[in-house]
Amino acid sequence: MAITALIADDEPLLRERLRAHLARLWPELEVVAEARNGREAVELFDVHGPKIVFLDVHMPGLNGIEAARSIGRRAAVVFVTAHEQYAVQAFEHGAIDYLVKPFDEQRLADTVQRLKERFASAAPATAGGPLDAVLDRLADELRQRGLGGRKEGYLQWIRASVGTSVRLIPVDQLIYLKADEKYTLVVWQGGEALIRKTIRELADELDPDRYAQVHRSVIVNLREVVQVNRGLNETAELQLKGRTELLPVSRSYVHVFRQM
Repeated sequence: MAITALIADDEPLLRERLRAHLARLWPELEVVAEARNGREAVELFDVHGPKIVFLDVHMPGLNGIEAARSIGRRAAVVFVTAHEQYAVQAFEHGAIDYLVKPFDEQRLADTVQRLKERFASAAPATAGGPLDAVLDRLADELRQRGLGGRKEGYLQWIRASVGTSVRLIPVDQLIYLKADEKYTLVVWQGGEALIRKTIRELADELDPDRYAQVHRSVIVNLREVVQVNRGLNETAELQLKGRTELLPVSRSYVHVFRQM
């Protein structure tokens, strides 16, 4: 079977450069998708299921460390970044590789060889355990440097058309948000409304300590969740306070509830 890859970096020129180098060094490798940030990387990973993911650490919205946690053991992850903290520990545990920008083709050739050997030996993509500790330390370092990928000044109000009027919905009253074709359904304590803002935009503007994306089309207020029902294939459903509908949790977001 063909070995496939996904490249995630918020700089188009760097994505193009990496793709070009890979085409020369590993012609058989098929790059099936490119992502501009960590959240898009997780979504595209869910769609294409590549065996290798090249992740920039410092990306807007969801950084590379958080994206790597979502992807977990389902792919071999290679960080491509200007920040080399904990690279040695990552190498020692054989879980990920680490390209430091600006990388040269010879260094990438070493990474390609390491990946080929991994797939030839059918080794697991990640080892877990020690790698989790490496990711935790790197994530803490990024937060301390202000590179965590999330911005201050989270959204406080959502403007929505309700009938012939415009309603300002306090974010504190949100229950969940759900993509509905070209619109997003806003469900709050006072009712429901449709807005034109996308789930992706809203996910980057909401406080991540209170609101979590649990599916490519759903964001939920974590304080409204009363029960998590485990499903098949590492999925789940959420039961909310005083509501009958259940919200889906896809495999890429189940980790949110493992950490709670």
